[in-house]
Amino acid sequence: MKNIHFHNLNIEKYDIDENSGANKNMNFYKEILISMGDKEYKKFSSSLIPNINNILGVRLPMLRKLAKEISKNDWKAFIKNCDNEYFEEVMLQGMVIGYIKVDVKETLHYISEFIPKIDNWSICDSFCISLKFTKDNMSEVWRFIQKFLVSDEEYEIRFGVVMIIDYFINEIYIDEILNLLDKIKHSGYYVKMAVAWAISICYTKFPEKTMTYLKNNNLDEFTFNKSLQKILDSLQVDKSDKVVIKNMKRK
Repeated sequence: MKNIHFHNLNIEKYDIDENSGANKNMNFYKEILISMGDKEYKKFSSSLIPNINNILGVRLPMLRKLAKEISKNDWKAFIKNCDNEYFEEVMLQGMVIGYIKVDVKETLHYISEFIPKIDNWSICDSFCISLKFTKDNMSEVWRFIQKFLVSDEEYEIRFGVVMIIDYFINEIYIDEILNLLDKIKHSGYYVKMAVAWAISICYTKFPEKTMTYLKNNNLDEFTFNKSLQKILDSLQVDKSDKVVIKNMKRK
């Protein structure tokens, strides 16, 4: 919707009652999303997210603005009643959870309820980067994500790994992170790619520790080589170091 002015969106006007009129109000949000859709962006997004055919083509900045507005109003009713018909409806729910201002226990409850809805890398990664409350609740969130790192579900594991990438690669957690990544054994492509991504970030921040790990690990060949490739792609790695990394590739 090219002419929407979010600062003029009076969402309170569409007050959502949890016991009546919820469907009507959810249709309001659905109509907003449909009107925001961009055909060209839909085509572009669909090409990046395989096996997802319910994309409207709403750009992320517009989704975040709408999520922020919802978080200031009756967000509980929105999360409870929002439909999952469109990719953007699920994305919007995750973003709203990122904006709500409640205690860490309640936030983690809503995160737990949302995670089963994740069925692609885009929703997973956008959800994780939305959870900025993590920065003020590091130990609680660290404990929370452990169960997902040992899950059998592809996107539960990816959620845990991307949370590590976004918030935890620092002096306090680096040793434990490398140990945890080495223990992840899942055939899912988006798990392997997330682990490779995480290892490459570990290398840019802690090259010596990560190099020691790369010389002695239990990664499968695909994940190991992808880790090296992502390190090679980094602009933060010296050319001389890249020569060493390139020669470590498993044949």
